[in-house]
Amino acid sequence: MLSDFYKVTVYKGRWVQYLEGLGMTIALAALACLIGVCIGVLVALVKYYAGGKKSFGWKAVNAACGIYVTVIRGTPIVVQLLIAYTILFNGSFEACVFAFGVNSGAYVAEIIRGGIASIDPGQAEAGRSLGLSEGATMRLIVLPQAVKNILPALFNEFIALLKETSVAGYIAARDLTKVSDSIRGIAFNSAPLFIAAAIYLLLVVGMTAIQKKMERRLAQSDRG
Repeated sequence: MLSDFYKVTVYKGRWVQYLEGLGMTIALAALACLIGVCIGVLVALVKYYAGGKKSFGWKAVNAACGIYVTVIRGTPIVVQLLIAYTILFNGSFEACVFAFGVNSGAYVAEIIRGGIASIDPGQAEAGRSLGLSEGATMRLIVLPQAVKNILPALFNEFIALLKETSVAGYIAARDLTKVSDSIRGIAFNSAPLFIAAAIYLLLVVGMTAIQKKMERRLAQSDRG
């Protein structure tokens, strides 16, 4: 057993490959998360503001956002990844960041839209009655309250995104899963897959602990 573990981790410096794969996984998840949040906020705000507008321009933009969310949520991430790699980008890293970011954006948009919708409309009306502009009311009153409501769902989306990056190997990106599978094929041993699973588990447990800590702080600020 120890000899097998040595063979898939220490022998020929294979532990370095795990670190490189982990670095790729974290970089993909972090950049895709950033893109997803930016897209999600933009789409959610467009759908929120467009809902009460009757002009053709707003309706067209709202329809485009609706199509984006429907298409992305209705198609597999692997297919989106392959399309990004074969049509849009030559590099696997760029294709992964784009595909995962765009995919996450659709889910984040719905999470944020639901969070905004959960806030009492009277809050926005109170802000405007105080002389705040529509944008300032959203930024200073509505969004801060919405963030507290959607924080658990957002963290769950980020955790799901981290695990979804494990399919990056479909386009030859050497993420943690791809590296582990490569070592498995060379060493003829399935232990690298269990090592990868353990690393993913540690990452998820860490993110979950951060989520719970933030929720406790938000709850304390509400009571204060």
